[in-house]
Amino acid sequence: MPIVFNKVERANPLDRTSPKKWYPSIKSLGQVGESTVAKEIADETTLNRKEAEMALDQLEKVLLRNLLGSNSIQLGDWGSFHLTCNGKGSATKEGVTAVSIQNLNIRFVPGKTLKEALKNAVFVYAEDLVSGK
Repeated sequence: MPIVFNKVERANPLDRTSPKKWYPSIKSLGQVGESTVAKEIADETTLNRKEAEMALDQLEKVLLRNLLGSNSIQLGDWGSFHLTCNGKGSATKEGVTAVSIQNLNIRFVPGKTLKEALKNAVFVYAEDLVSGK
């Protein structure tokens, strides 16, 4: 199944006076929920839908527990999750405390399997999809 994209005109944020340029922008065709993911897992494994839902729930708990325990999580060639943060700067090392942390971010870094799959992605322009080209 191809990845759908649109064409979007954008200004250079560093030089608003320069001419705008056109860029590709990935278009989402919708969102797949947890129950749909569980059903698809069940269709491809020996798990039933409820067992697949429970496995996804447990994966979420395990990921959060480990991330909140300062661990990164490596899921084989699929990829890894780790935390990053944004915070207020300080003029001195001593001025940096936990209060300096403004928000936590969960980052996912794709592994070899996903990177290879992305290299082989097929794209289709959204207007071509609608017009049947």
